[in-house]
Amino acid sequence: MSRPGQGLMVPGTGLGFPPQNVARVVVWEWLNEHSRWRPYTATVCHHIENVLKEDARGSVVLGQVDAQLVPYIIDLQSMHQFRQDTGTMRPVRRNFYDPSSAPGKGIVWEWESDGGAWTAYDMDICITIQNAYEKQHPWLDLSSLGFCYLIYFDSMSQMNRQTRRRRRLRRRLDLAYPLTVGSIPKSQSWPVGTSSGQPCSCQQCVLVNSTRAASNAILASQRRKAPAAPQSQPQPPPGGPPGALAVRPSTTFAGAALWAAPAATTTGPAEPAPPPALPPRSPSAPSGAPTPGQNNLNRPGPQRAAASVSARASIPPGVPALPVKNLNGTGPVHPALAGMTGILLCAAGLPVCLTRAPKPILHPPPVSKSDVKPVPGVPGVCRKTKKKHLKKSKNPEDVVRRYMQKVKNPPDEDCTICMERLVTASGYEGVLRHKGVRPELVGRLGRCGHMYHLLCLVAMYSNGNKDGSLQCPTCKAIYGEKTGTQPPGKMEFHLIPHSLPGFADTQTIRIVYDIPTGIQGPEHPNPGKKFTARGFPRHCYLPNNEKGRKVLRLLITAWERRLIFTIGTSNTTGESDTVVWNEIHHKTEFGSNLTGHGYPDASYLDNVLAELTAQGVSEAVAKA
Repeated sequence: MSRPGQGLMVPGTGLGFPPQNVARVVVWEWLNEHSRWRPYTATVCHHIENVLKEDARGSVVLGQVDAQLVPYIIDLQSMHQFRQDTGTMRPVRRNFYDPSSAPGKGIVWEWESDGGAWTAYDMDICITIQNAYEKQHPWLDLSSLGFCYLIYFDSMSQMNRQTRRRRRLRRRLDLAYPLTVGSIPKSQSWPVGTSSGQPCSCQQCVLVNSTRAASNAILASQRRKAPAAPQSQPQPPPGGPPGALAVRPSTTFAGAALWAAPAATTTGPAEPAPPPALPPRSPSAPSGAPTPGQNNLNRPGPQRAAASVSARASIPPGVPALPVKNLNGTGPVHPALAGMTGILLCAAGLPVCLTRAPKPILHPPPVSKSDVKPVPGVPGVCRKTKKKHLKKSKNPEDVVRRYMQKVKNPPDEDCTICMERLVTASGYEGVLRHKGVRPELVGRLGRCGHMYHLLCLVAMYSNGNKDGSLQCPTCKAIYGEKTGTQPPGKMEFHLIPHSLPGFADTQTIRIVYDIPTGIQGPEHPNPGKKFTARGFPRHCYLPNNEKGRKVLRLLITAWERRLIFTIGTSNTTGESDTVVWNEIHHKTEFGSNLTGHGYPDASYLDNVLAELTAQGVSEAVAKA
């Protein structure tokens, strides 16, 4: 089928603004932990646009329009979202789409999570789904967008191509996103002070305004007291230890803050470490370069970079840096207040002192070969897998009939695959044609008893790995031996004489996975195309106790069935055609748990056993 168009990323005359006299729909988005831009609701976007018109260097209190966003504030100068109760900051951006697209019509596409909550798709995916829906396509393949999903409009469902798991989706009408026409005035004409309107009296606005006023008072006081320091000898920030390095003001570049070298003043929160400072700018600045302190929203990329360098070089000697202390919550300043103070001082062009976040302990201390031992009760120390060809003798119809019993008088209820009534023909009638499979035939799966159209199950099996196994889409019961699409590689496992956090008296099982790059086979998303294998060898850790050894034995079985990894799109980098984890979680952080992939984690072993069981790997199967 033809690919529907994606959301338009407008190449404007300046970053963040549409070209002159062109109408565009404005969508504000924030960057999540998986490096994906998530849209705010239309109501929130209208609120942000209204504040932007009044004060382009101000702050937006999101809790004024959405009770679920009470802790959040957007700082328009630094283009970051700030959470008051934790101090977490995330980049935001102002994006544009065509008025005739889904956000311009107020159409939202959502998928249902395991808990029954509805979550909106990313905006580019939402627009793609709406375009296909308007063109009356029966289904849509999202693999070109980096997602291994099929959208079926007849049943209003989303199906994972690899696991064949289905989720409901819905199309909802909401408020249309705000519309903007033409360009915004030049930054010189933007307001640079506080809003001329009456200040809001809510608790969040009072906190923002009082923090900004306090920072201005501190700066004025420091200017009166501090003597001028010679340029050849940098001075430590007031109240900081000797040798502390000051962080000079930052402007924004592509929606992210540019920071100078970190100071040793304090221990910061678990945020990404800042990049190194830019070198001082040459005195010969290009004509028309923006002056420090102006808003950067509508500057082209080169001008924004030049502005950031100019801002650092323009700090007059003797203006001290203001350290933001106690970000770890050990002092009298609440970490959220300290973090908000930092973002406001940065937005106002004031110096700020921060330090690097603590780093996770990914690997144990060095281990000699003589200290590496086999795992008790687990034969061998290595398993290799080779590429397995698809079993051509497995006819889809034969596989489905093997696990089903024909139902002569089906009940008047829905087939959960095509969402048509079982007493009528399958929704795949006319889409798939198999000899001997009439669209009205209904069968019951042997163990679980769930009933489906025979043609629907044939379609589901044909769209999967075709390994001779079948998984019930309702209860996930597996019939036969499920195998995956893991590329060839090697799995090693052994004992090391170090303990994991929470298992002080127990040695550690270390698992090492190694998969080289290669060419995708017929079972992969793009047969014949090269795939990458980033981050290998990958080291994983288990405690050497009874349950840890049980998990290891099942992981070996899952590895031999090619279920540990697959080829898809990385959630962290967005890279497609690369080796990724396949729904069986591993602990890759040895001595800490800063990323959530380490120890202590009291429920991890039970959770991973449940994940293995869901893949058809259990203790009874492993012993068989």
